[in-house]
Amino acid sequence: MADVKFTSRAYCKMILHAAKYPHCAVNGVLLSECSKSKDSKKSQNIAFLDAVPLFHQCLHVSPMAEIALTQIDHWASSEGLVVSGYYVANENLRDTSIDKPANRIADKIAEHFNSACLVVIDNRQLNLLMDEPALIVSQYADVKWKPLEKTSWMLSETCQDAAATLLETGCQEDIVDFDNHLDNITLDWRNKPTNQLIDKY
Repeated sequence: MADVKFTSRAYCKMILHAAKYPHCAVNGVLLSECSKSKDSKKSQNIAFLDAVPLFHQCLHVSPMAEIALTQIDHWASSEGLVVSGYYVANENLRDTSIDKPANRIADKIAEHFNSACLVVIDNRQLNLLMDEPALIVSQYADVKWKPLEKTSWMLSETCQDAAATLLETGCQEDIVDFDNHLDNITLDWRNKPTNQLIDKY
C-alpha cells in the first residue's frame, strides 16, 4: 500500500461539489502526476493534486461519462497529470457505501493506475468549521479495494482551513461539474477561477 496525500485543490473541490448539491449524490475524478517509475506493478506514494467534478444528476449514464472521462484524460495528459482516483458523495446523509456502478468506474481507473484510490465523502462531516477530514479512503491493492486507516492518508496543511473559508463565503455555488458544462458549454469544468481562489488560501 502507498502513502496517500490530498492537496487543498483536490480536497476543496470535492467538498465544494458535495456542498453545492446537498440534495444529490455527486461524483468526480482525482488527478495526480504521471508516474515516472518503470515498475507499473509496484504501489507508489500518491499525491492528489486536483479533482474534476463529474455529475450530480445521472451519475452513471455511460455515454456522458465516457465523453467526460475522454475529455478529462486528454486535458490531464497535456498537463502532466493522470486520472488516478474516483470520488463519490451519496444522497443520504449517513450513507457511506459504494454502489456497483461506482465500483466499476473505479475499477476501470485502477486498470490504468495501480495505486488508484476510491474516496467516499462523509456527509456527516460537512459543516462550516470543517474540523474533521470528511473522507473515507480505499486503495486498490491485490485486485480489490482496501479501506485505508486514517493514519495511511493525509491532507495538506491548509486543506481544512481553506475548505471552511470557501464554504463560509459560498464558493460552492461557483463550482462547475460536467452536468453544468453539458447544459451550458461556456461553463468550464476545469474550474480555473476556483483553483485560483483555493491556491490563494
